[in-house]
Amino acid sequence: MQIPKLAVIIPCYNEELCVESTCKRLLEVLDMLISKNKISKDSYLYFVDDGSSDKTWEIIENLHNGTSRVKAVKFIRNYGNQKALIAGLEGVRNIGCDCAVSIDADLQQDELAIERFLDEYQKGFDIVLGVRNNRKTDSIFKKTTAVLFYKLMNILGAKIPMNHSDYRLVSKRALDIMEMYHEKALFLRGFFHEVGLRSTTVNFDVKPRFAGQSKFNFFSLMGLALNGITSFSIYPLRIVSCLGFLMALFAFLVGLETVFEKIMFNNSPNGTATMIILLCFFGGLQIFCLGIIGEYIGQVYREVKARPRYITEKELR
Repeated sequence: MQIPKLAVIIPCYNEELCVESTCKRLLEVLDMLISKNKISKDSYLYFVDDGSSDKTWEIIENLHNGTSRVKAVKFIRNYGNQKALIAGLEGVRNIGCDCAVSIDADLQQDELAIERFLDEYQKGFDIVLGVRNNRKTDSIFKKTTAVLFYKLMNILGAKIPMNHSDYRLVSKRALDIMEMYHEKALFLRGFFHEVGLRSTTVNFDVKPRFAGQSKFNFFSLMGLALNGITSFSIYPLRIVSCLGFLMALFAFLVGLETVFEKIMFNNSPNGTATMIILLCFFGGLQIFCLGIIGEYIGQVYREVKARPRYITEKELR
């Protein structure tokens, strides 16, 4: 296999404190890989500024002026991490590369694992997923919500490996296939699992963030989970159907029991409290089911409008 041209995608949102040092470190990694003949000399970094309001883009422009190996695109406003990743993957495909790695701007993910990603790529794998070894750097709350996130996603049909985020290598073949998926809210973790190309995993350690604060919080995680589930699974809709059937069956059995007591014992039970409890329970259940259906309708609504995933303001090649 020939020496591949690698593109490293780095989504950024208000990362002025770390983007320069991140760029310097990743260029060192590229130089190291070039010296080992694992990537070609025209490999490059591709920053995606997700509508930052600080000096992130100004710093990226200065980095680009210093070397042609730094390329970038800037959104007109903030669209979110998934849209930034998609823009990065589409951008490097248009510029040209044999494979692409996406990594967070804070470099908490071990950048040296890229070498092992490339080793697996050379073995013929089109997708190499980075899976963190542990969550020692996370708070108890973040650990708990992350575990619930992965378990819930897998139970409801959006299959993704435990502790895999968006640190991965994908081949040009995978990028070409992704180009055929035109849905606006494409869930990348689910897509790369579903697409069916040869894939493997590489484990890595997570480092403490050296500057700034994480932009990913509980609400971001919940939004990502809802998007992933509604994009790649109809299990929740089937659960709603089953609940509807069970509710109807329960009501039918309660009705039979009431008729039986009336005929056999001439007794109409006084069930005011029971009726109030049942009405509240089933009323809440119905609203919950409507909410699930509403999420799917919302997905359809966004797709039907066919608005662009993102709008770019500037691009540096």
